[in-house]
Amino acid sequence: MGNVRVLVVEDDIRLGNALSKALQRQGYEVLRAVTAAEALEAPPVDLILLDMGLPDGDGLDICRRLRREGSDVPIIAVTARGEERDRVMGLRCGADDYLVKPYSLAELGARIEAVFRRVRPRPRQVVEVEDLHLDLAAHTVTRDGRPVALARKEFALLACLAQAPGQVVPRERLIMDVWGTAWQGVGRTLDVHMATLRKKLGQPTLIETVRGVGYRLGRSDAD
Repeated sequence: MGNVRVLVVEDDIRLGNALSKALQRQGYEVLRAVTAAEALEAPPVDLILLDMGLPDGDGLDICRRLRREGSDVPIIAVTARGEERDRVMGLRCGADDYLVKPYSLAELGARIEAVFRRVRPRPRQVVEVEDLHLDLAAHTVTRDGRPVALARKEFALLACLAQAPGQVVPRERLIMDVWGTAWQGVGRTLDVHMATLRKKLGQPTLIETVRGVGYRLGRSDAD
């Protein structure tokens, strides 16, 4: 679950700490908020676990405001309110799921996975950029109809870039997705692999280096 950021909004410090540690053990990056104000000021995340009863407001108000502002971040309401009307109100206010306390960590994990399956689009399995054809499911690459043999990490790098053609993919994201580590020494390894990948593709300009930021496959729509 690398790079998946979860915001835990819970005013019970002991419960919030326990939940955060459990999520971190599962590989999530966890941010904390104990008030509605902190939740609304938090940086972007991939999922919010939202307690309905907060000292400075109601979780329903947070749901309404986030949806009104156009946020589509998945929200799981976590609360002691178990009545049907409470669950219905939570869902109507913008929550994607409703989990009643007490709950098991196994159930929470299953609901998180289910929410991501519903709200996250399936990645494209076939990507075409200029004369490059990349089949993510079959792990094959062709250029101008001719197969290109890539090593495993070279294919993984190309696949990361292909998920956002025309957009800059930060170096840190490429390193974490392919090597799974933030070790600074991987930066040089990334550059070496990218140079080899360009050589094998036979079209150096297809992968653009954006200095100090990352790499981009193909040209930007704005170019």
